[in-house]
Amino acid sequence: MKENAEITTGAKALLKELRKQGVKRFFGYPGGVLLGLYNELYNEEHLLHILVRHEQGGCHAAEGYATTSGKAGVMLATSGPGSTNLVSGIANAYMDSTPIVCLTGQVPTAGIGSDFFQEADISGITYPIVKHSYLVKKPENLARCVANAFHISTTGRKGPTLVDMPKDVLNGSYTVTNENTTDNYKPDIKGYKPKIHGNPRQITLAVNKILKAKRPVLYIGGGVIHAGASKLVQELAESCMIPATTTLMGKGVIPHRHPLFMGMLGMHGTAYANYAVYNCDLLIGIGVRFDDRVTGKLEAFAPDADIIHIDIDPAEIGKNKNMRPEVDIPIVGDAYHILKDLLKEINHRKVNSEEWLKKIDEWKREYPLDHDPISDRYISPQHILKHFSKELGDKAIYSTDVGQHQMWAAQHCEINHPRQWLTSGGAGTMGYGLPAAMGAAAALEDSKGTAEDRSTETVVNITGDGSFQMNIQELGTLKAYNLKVINCIFNNNNLGMVRQWQELFYDGNYSHVDLKHGSPNFSKVAEAYGLKGYRPETRDELEEIIRESISDEEATVIDCPMAYDMNVWPIVPAGGSNMDMMGIGSSTLKLETPEFDTSDYV
Repeated sequence: MKENAEITTGAKALLKELRKQGVKRFFGYPGGVLLGLYNELYNEEHLLHILVRHEQGGCHAAEGYATTSGKAGVMLATSGPGSTNLVSGIANAYMDSTPIVCLTGQVPTAGIGSDFFQEADISGITYPIVKHSYLVKKPENLARCVANAFHISTTGRKGPTLVDMPKDVLNGSYTVTNENTTDNYKPDIKGYKPKIHGNPRQITLAVNKILKAKRPVLYIGGGVIHAGASKLVQELAESCMIPATTTLMGKGVIPHRHPLFMGMLGMHGTAYANYAVYNCDLLIGIGVRFDDRVTGKLEAFAPDADIIHIDIDPAEIGKNKNMRPEVDIPIVGDAYHILKDLLKEINHRKVNSEEWLKKIDEWKREYPLDHDPISDRYISPQHILKHFSKELGDKAIYSTDVGQHQMWAAQHCEINHPRQWLTSGGAGTMGYGLPAAMGAAAALEDSKGTAEDRSTETVVNITGDGSFQMNIQELGTLKAYNLKVINCIFNNNNLGMVRQWQELFYDGNYSHVDLKHGSPNFSKVAEAYGLKGYRPETRDELEEIIRESISDEEATVIDCPMAYDMNVWPIVPAGGSNMDMMGIGSSTLKLETPEFDTSDYV
């Protein structure tokens, strides 16, 4: 051995690599096989470990951190049940392309496969829902596996990676060499070369198609935010005067009140966005995956349009084989680079869309977003969301759980910038909202004093009485680390979205959706955790509570009583065409399909 050779352990190498990756805060929960690592954390000065109250909550917190900051979130869990508790969060991150790195403890290498105490094959369990995973067998391999995991998670189509670390790998010593250090290491992973730049010929074809269109629509998804391409999408919309609609995950790419913005499309989208897509002659999809909640019946989705699809994942191009029309011009690559090239070639030339925009404005006036009149007797979702927007303006980050409250928030929250909207899209994970908001608050703390200081923003978690109880224990984490989140509970004493479907599509057979009996007084639960809890009874009282919560320096819980039988409108029945939206009338009726003479625009 050389006289001055550096000797380290797997645990020390791991912490050094986290610092090298720019990690400031990460989330975790200790356990037996991780005690050596936690012993090293005892004297750690540069990394702040946030002790969550449940591993699923920690995984969602890592997602919230990643979505808000644009960097990879990190979650550390012990072996066995600790690692398996991450599965819902990993699946959620995979569906929504969120970059997180999950670090899991594992039993000693000699015990793997022998049903050792708290052993679980977490690499095998999560194989279908990660971009890549590593089971590290030697301590000298750990640092480079972690570096690779960060690289894979944050490049290409972003997503979760996992590094499984046996106890003896974390505690084992080794000599640092040029072959195992990451000091000058740049990941070069065989078979992993994400395509960045689009094919120039395809870009030229897309430009020609755009400039000839009479009724174009921009269809924007979360991939645009991941690519950092939001400003370029706005430039394309404004330069060519193309109306835009976003998916649930694309909120914030186009400002809420922008004259070219049509809101969200799909099952609970605006009527005018759905009508525009149905009648368009060119659909430009960027960072989208043609999800079933967006398209509805595939054959009736943009049936007469040519389709341009820009996406970093080639597997998403033409994925829906029954869609008519099929994708005409696929462009695989990073949306930022593709849009830069596309805009350069367009060179500020406009589309002849004046009559088309007039028609869309007409639809906006004729079919505005409506609310259930039942809510007029109570505190309404729309009133709450509009008041938060009034008080916070652009200084809000909204997190949601899953259900009716999520769709109301998607319709009415005024999101004007990317990375101010956190929600569970593809997986629809109840219990996501509170821990994701917690992760967002941690990211805001880490931004203090940097060039991108966002510490003036306030995190608001819009949740339901069902979802909130799934990770309610993370109120303790908010208190322990003084992470400010306003939790606003839309409390209708039932599983609202399930009840709505049972009302509309299952003859009103309300099977196992009642939460009236057994739910706690949420304001008292907040007080039990040492936080402030509120239960407003009137709109005036609510507005004062919202103002007080915004000015407060710690987390709060606002328990808002709402009508039991309030519904989200509009709604497209599952499997139906987006032109079959159901809306509000004297009874539940289909909205009439608007008359539209396409000959005016040919």
